[in-house]
Amino acid sequence: MKRFAVLPVLLLFSSIAHAQDASSVPIKRAVSPATTEDARMKALEEQVRTLAGEVALLRSELKELRETKSPQQSSGTQVLLASVRPEPGMLASAPAPAAPQATQTQTFGGASGNAKLLNPDISLIGDFIGIAGHNDVGPGRLLELHESEIGLQAIIDPYSRADAFLSFGEAGVNVEEAYITFTSLPAGLLLKVGKKRADFGKVNTTHNHALPFIDRPLVTNNLVGGEDGIDDSGFFLSRFLPAPKNWFLEGSAELTRGDSDDLFHASRRQDASVVGHLRAYRDLSESTNLDLGVSYARGHNDLGSNFLTNLYGGDATLRWRPLRRAIYNSFMFRTELFWSARDQFSPSVPALFQTQHAFGLYAYGEYRVNRRWTVGGRFDRSGHATDAHLTDSGFSGILTYWPSEFSQIRGQYRFGHLATAPSDFSNANEFLFQVLFVMGAHGAHPF
Repeated sequence: MKRFAVLPVLLLFSSIAHAQDASSVPIKRAVSPATTEDARMKALEEQVRTLAGEVALLRSELKELRETKSPQQSSGTQVLLASVRPEPGMLASAPAPAAPQATQTQTFGGASGNAKLLNPDISLIGDFIGIAGHNDVGPGRLLELHESEIGLQAIIDPYSRADAFLSFGEAGVNVEEAYITFTSLPAGLLLKVGKKRADFGKVNTTHNHALPFIDRPLVTNNLVGGEDGIDDSGFFLSRFLPAPKNWFLEGSAELTRGDSDDLFHASRRQDASVVGHLRAYRDLSESTNLDLGVSYARGHNDLGSNFLTNLYGGDATLRWRPLRRAIYNSFMFRTELFWSARDQFSPSVPALFQTQHAFGLYAYGEYRVNRRWTVGGRFDRSGHATDAHLTDSGFSGILTYWPSEFSQIRGQYRFGHLATAPSDFSNANEFLFQVLFVMGAHGAHPF
């Protein structure tokens, strides 16, 4: 179809160029200027008539081909022919071209493209987990659909976008995150309003399916609120900050309601909590980068408005991803450290008010062996927020297989040396199995 549509253009320009070349050749016969001009005009008219006949012939052929094509292709042909239509008067003997048809809207599965633009990006991520082995302190289920996360994401207008993530588990439904982001505020500010995971370290901001391991580190469970972590409703303000050369610096300040699992609890309306985070990032080379961060959170705990919990954190991440072979080989090392100061009564003397100080950390490294396989290991050590005399430790070995970017199969061996009393421990040996699958357009998580 495109070949027939372009051919008239080539013939038109070729004929005009030939006519100009012919007219530029000097006539050596001794004739009058009027006779010469008449001959030139007659030659041009003859060439235009010939071209008009060829165009009419092509139009008849295109009409026959158009009868076997879709309406969209026919409309496109009409538009192309209209674009090469000669000037009025040049083709007096040529048939008048048909009026171009209106361009039709492209369709997707029976719905118009314009209607699709009004719908958000929708995704579903399934997280299936199986556990086998021995664990007397925190036993899990043998098999469970741990989480099914539905994501709804869309740009609302030139000034804002919205993100919502709903978690469906066997125990019920939870709004994991749902917030609007204002992207065009003055002074380079970025504001998020709604419910979201607080920018406190790295693991706290990461959804379950985006973790490089099946479970969360011990320090997350003991000091930072468990699987949900610091996840609350409020205002989340961030801004890029001036930084030395080759450094990227970002600061955030957050004010939330004060309810985050068993970490923070608001007994009164004014018992709000605050979170602050400072991130520094730098490319060490074209393949290596360093990511550093410090975090602070403060809120009231479940003992009442007179009891506070202060939480401090630091994180460091080193990545190596060669540009030409990033999907085949890469390496990442990450560690996070947390320090908790919790106001409460003494575990040994119930009437004695004191502040419990607990420290914890984890260190994780992973290496991508090839496009499909990744191996990793993690070390854990953490005190308990409510009793600093109790300390858990453990390590894990992780193997991940990627059939594609839309699915993962992961196995993890986990050993834990878990404290049940100041001088009593219980060992746990477990094997965890996970299958992840993704449907739809799921937006990228923070880097």
